[in-house]
Amino acid sequence: MSDTLRFHLLPGIPLVKAGDDLLDLLLTSLRRLQQPVADGDVLVLAQKIVSKAEGRLIPLASVTPTPRAIELAAETAKDPRLVQLILDESIEVLRKKPGVLIMRHRLGNVGAHAGIDQSNIEHAQGECALLLPVDPDASALRLHTALRAATGKHVAVIIADSMNRAWRMGTIGGAIGCAGLKVLDDLRGTSDMFGRELKVTIINRADSLAGTACLLMGESVQQTPAVLIQGLPVDDSLQTARDIIRPLAEDMFR
Repeated sequence: MSDTLRFHLLPGIPLVKAGDDLLDLLLTSLRRLQQPVADGDVLVLAQKIVSKAEGRLIPLASVTPTPRAIELAAETAKDPRLVQLILDESIEVLRKKPGVLIMRHRLGNVGAHAGIDQSNIEHAQGECALLLPVDPDASALRLHTALRAATGKHVAVIIADSMNRAWRMGTIGGAIGCAGLKVLDDLRGTSDMFGRELKVTIINRADSLAGTACLLMGESVQQTPAVLIQGLPVDDSLQTARDIIRPLAEDMFR
């Protein structure tokens, strides 16, 4: 790794719609940036533009809530149609109270409302909700492969989303899809500076990069949904964001 990491916001990315070619939009923005990509670069994308391009914007008028959704909606003071989408995207309700549903998403992530969002999306034709990509790791891999074909360079891809953390206020960016980089750096079995063996230390590189990139992207009106990170070595890996999910057998809070 170089002494300096550089984070560049990609300029001029328009509002993304279903069916848009993300690769074309990103390459156009990279040309505007006038910063040639290099082997080892990482492109961090906001989940929203990937979900929109993949047609994951759902009109609530198209959703018919089940009795279970209607019951949960009454308990949490939410729209039953939105609750139905949350249930459809999840495998378990972990906590519930008025205003909040904490879910285990089908991808394994734990968080509010199964990652479903209604901010920064169009509602002109009626209220909508934006779901996570069906398979964010596969989405990242497609873009990683396409970027390599288009640029000749090894550019890793992270799809990032805002996440909650237990016992800490505020959201932070985290990786939900990854391709082309080492996601976890396992230091167990190595030694610290005093020769003491590290027994539990695993560095989450993907979340660290995603969190910093999301800080630059912003969460409201910035319209800057992509960041190019430079200064990292080529560190190809078959790891994906699914490797970040803690196995249920190790979950001490169930």
